[in-house]
Amino acid sequence: MGSEQIPQPSSTAAAPHRPAAQETPAAGTAHRWLLDRIDALWALLTDRPVSLYAASVLRIGYGLLYLVFLLREFPHRDEIWGPGSPWTPALAQQLFDQTGWNSILILSDSRAYFELCYVTALVTSALFMLGWRTRAMSVLFAVVVTSFHARSIFMTDGGDNLILLMALYLVLTACGRRWSLDARRNRLKTARACDAPEPVRSFSAQQLHDARTTLTTVVHNCGILVIAAQVCFLYGSAGLYKIQGPTWGGGTALHYALNLELFQPWPALSHLVDEYPMVIAIASYVTVLLQVAFPFVLFGRLKYPVLTVLLGMHIGIAVLLGLPLFSGAMIIADAVFLPDRFYAFLPHLWRRAARRTGMWRPAPGRAAGSASVPPQGRPGRSSSKHRATPAGQQGTALATGPASSVSGARKPD
Repeated sequence: MGSEQIPQPSSTAAAPHRPAAQETPAAGTAHRWLLDRIDALWALLTDRPVSLYAASVLRIGYGLLYLVFLLREFPHRDEIWGPGSPWTPALAQQLFDQTGWNSILILSDSRAYFELCYVTALVTSALFMLGWRTRAMSVLFAVVVTSFHARSIFMTDGGDNLILLMALYLVLTACGRRWSLDARRNRLKTARACDAPEPVRSFSAQQLHDARTTLTTVVHNCGILVIAAQVCFLYGSAGLYKIQGPTWGGGTALHYALNLELFQPWPALSHLVDEYPMVIAIASYVTVLLQVAFPFVLFGRLKYPVLTVLLGMHIGIAVLLGLPLFSGAMIIADAVFLPDRFYAFLPHLWRRAARRTGMWRPAPGRAAGSASVPPQGRPGRSSSKHRATPAGQQGTALATGPASSVSGARKPD
């Protein structure tokens, strides 16, 4: 009897361990999944800079927008920022003592100094837009925008608030690696040095170079993330603020905005649009809906129609309400959400459209699409394609043959 009851305690004792044995693989799977996600995020942050084309679009857009803004206000520069402004340098200094702001424009009351600062701001905006010495120009552009914004903070329409934020954020980004004079200079330097042997670095120099590259990549990616988060917060907070009041919920907010004399650059056009209350109501509801939903549609293809509608909305604000600076700043900020493949496709789209309209043609004596790529393949191994070279292409084959053999000889087997 006793020997027959021996296996029973072992079976009952083993029973409580079965759930633990079943939970261990699940916990390990969740742990591995979490580690994989952390590794993926770390790789996204440190491996390569993201949205280089988008950062370049922001640089070009805000540099051009602020340059146009300064040129447009050139006849009124003294009344807005100069020594003759109603908001005198003494009043600006009193405000700076309370807020902590500062401006290079109040360092002197001399008109010559102010004119020098204004010309410097124009040149800085142009060079920043063109991407010349972008790292230094981005810092100078941020100083210019901050100084002009702080000097007469009550005399602008608020559109420069976003430009100020973006100018500060762009200092962190590598916004000069695409579509810039710096990128062109780097391409020419690489083309000239393609045949030169790569300099051999010491171990410490290589480590320092790798650390600098990683740090630049991390700072750039963080800057792009901050820019995207800023735009999301702007749209989300604006939409949540609108739904708190009765005018947007009732669809009448745009009616009141169109009847304000301050926001009527063309009164006849404003009154014409105001004659269609149904259109105004639909526009009010769509505006609130898009602004509230904007942060939640960025991870799918739905963002493209949303960005298109927002583009139309900002164009309407610029035309109907007379706020081109604000609308331009928002349109440029929305460009950060378009992927690099979209911007990389634009030159091909432009060339295709130019070919169809006859505005652009390939250079004479150069086959379309051939570029300068030599025939591929290992040297000494002929293929049927090369043996069957037509007579009309023998000259091209002879011209590219030595180049292809040299490039092939440099490739390891």
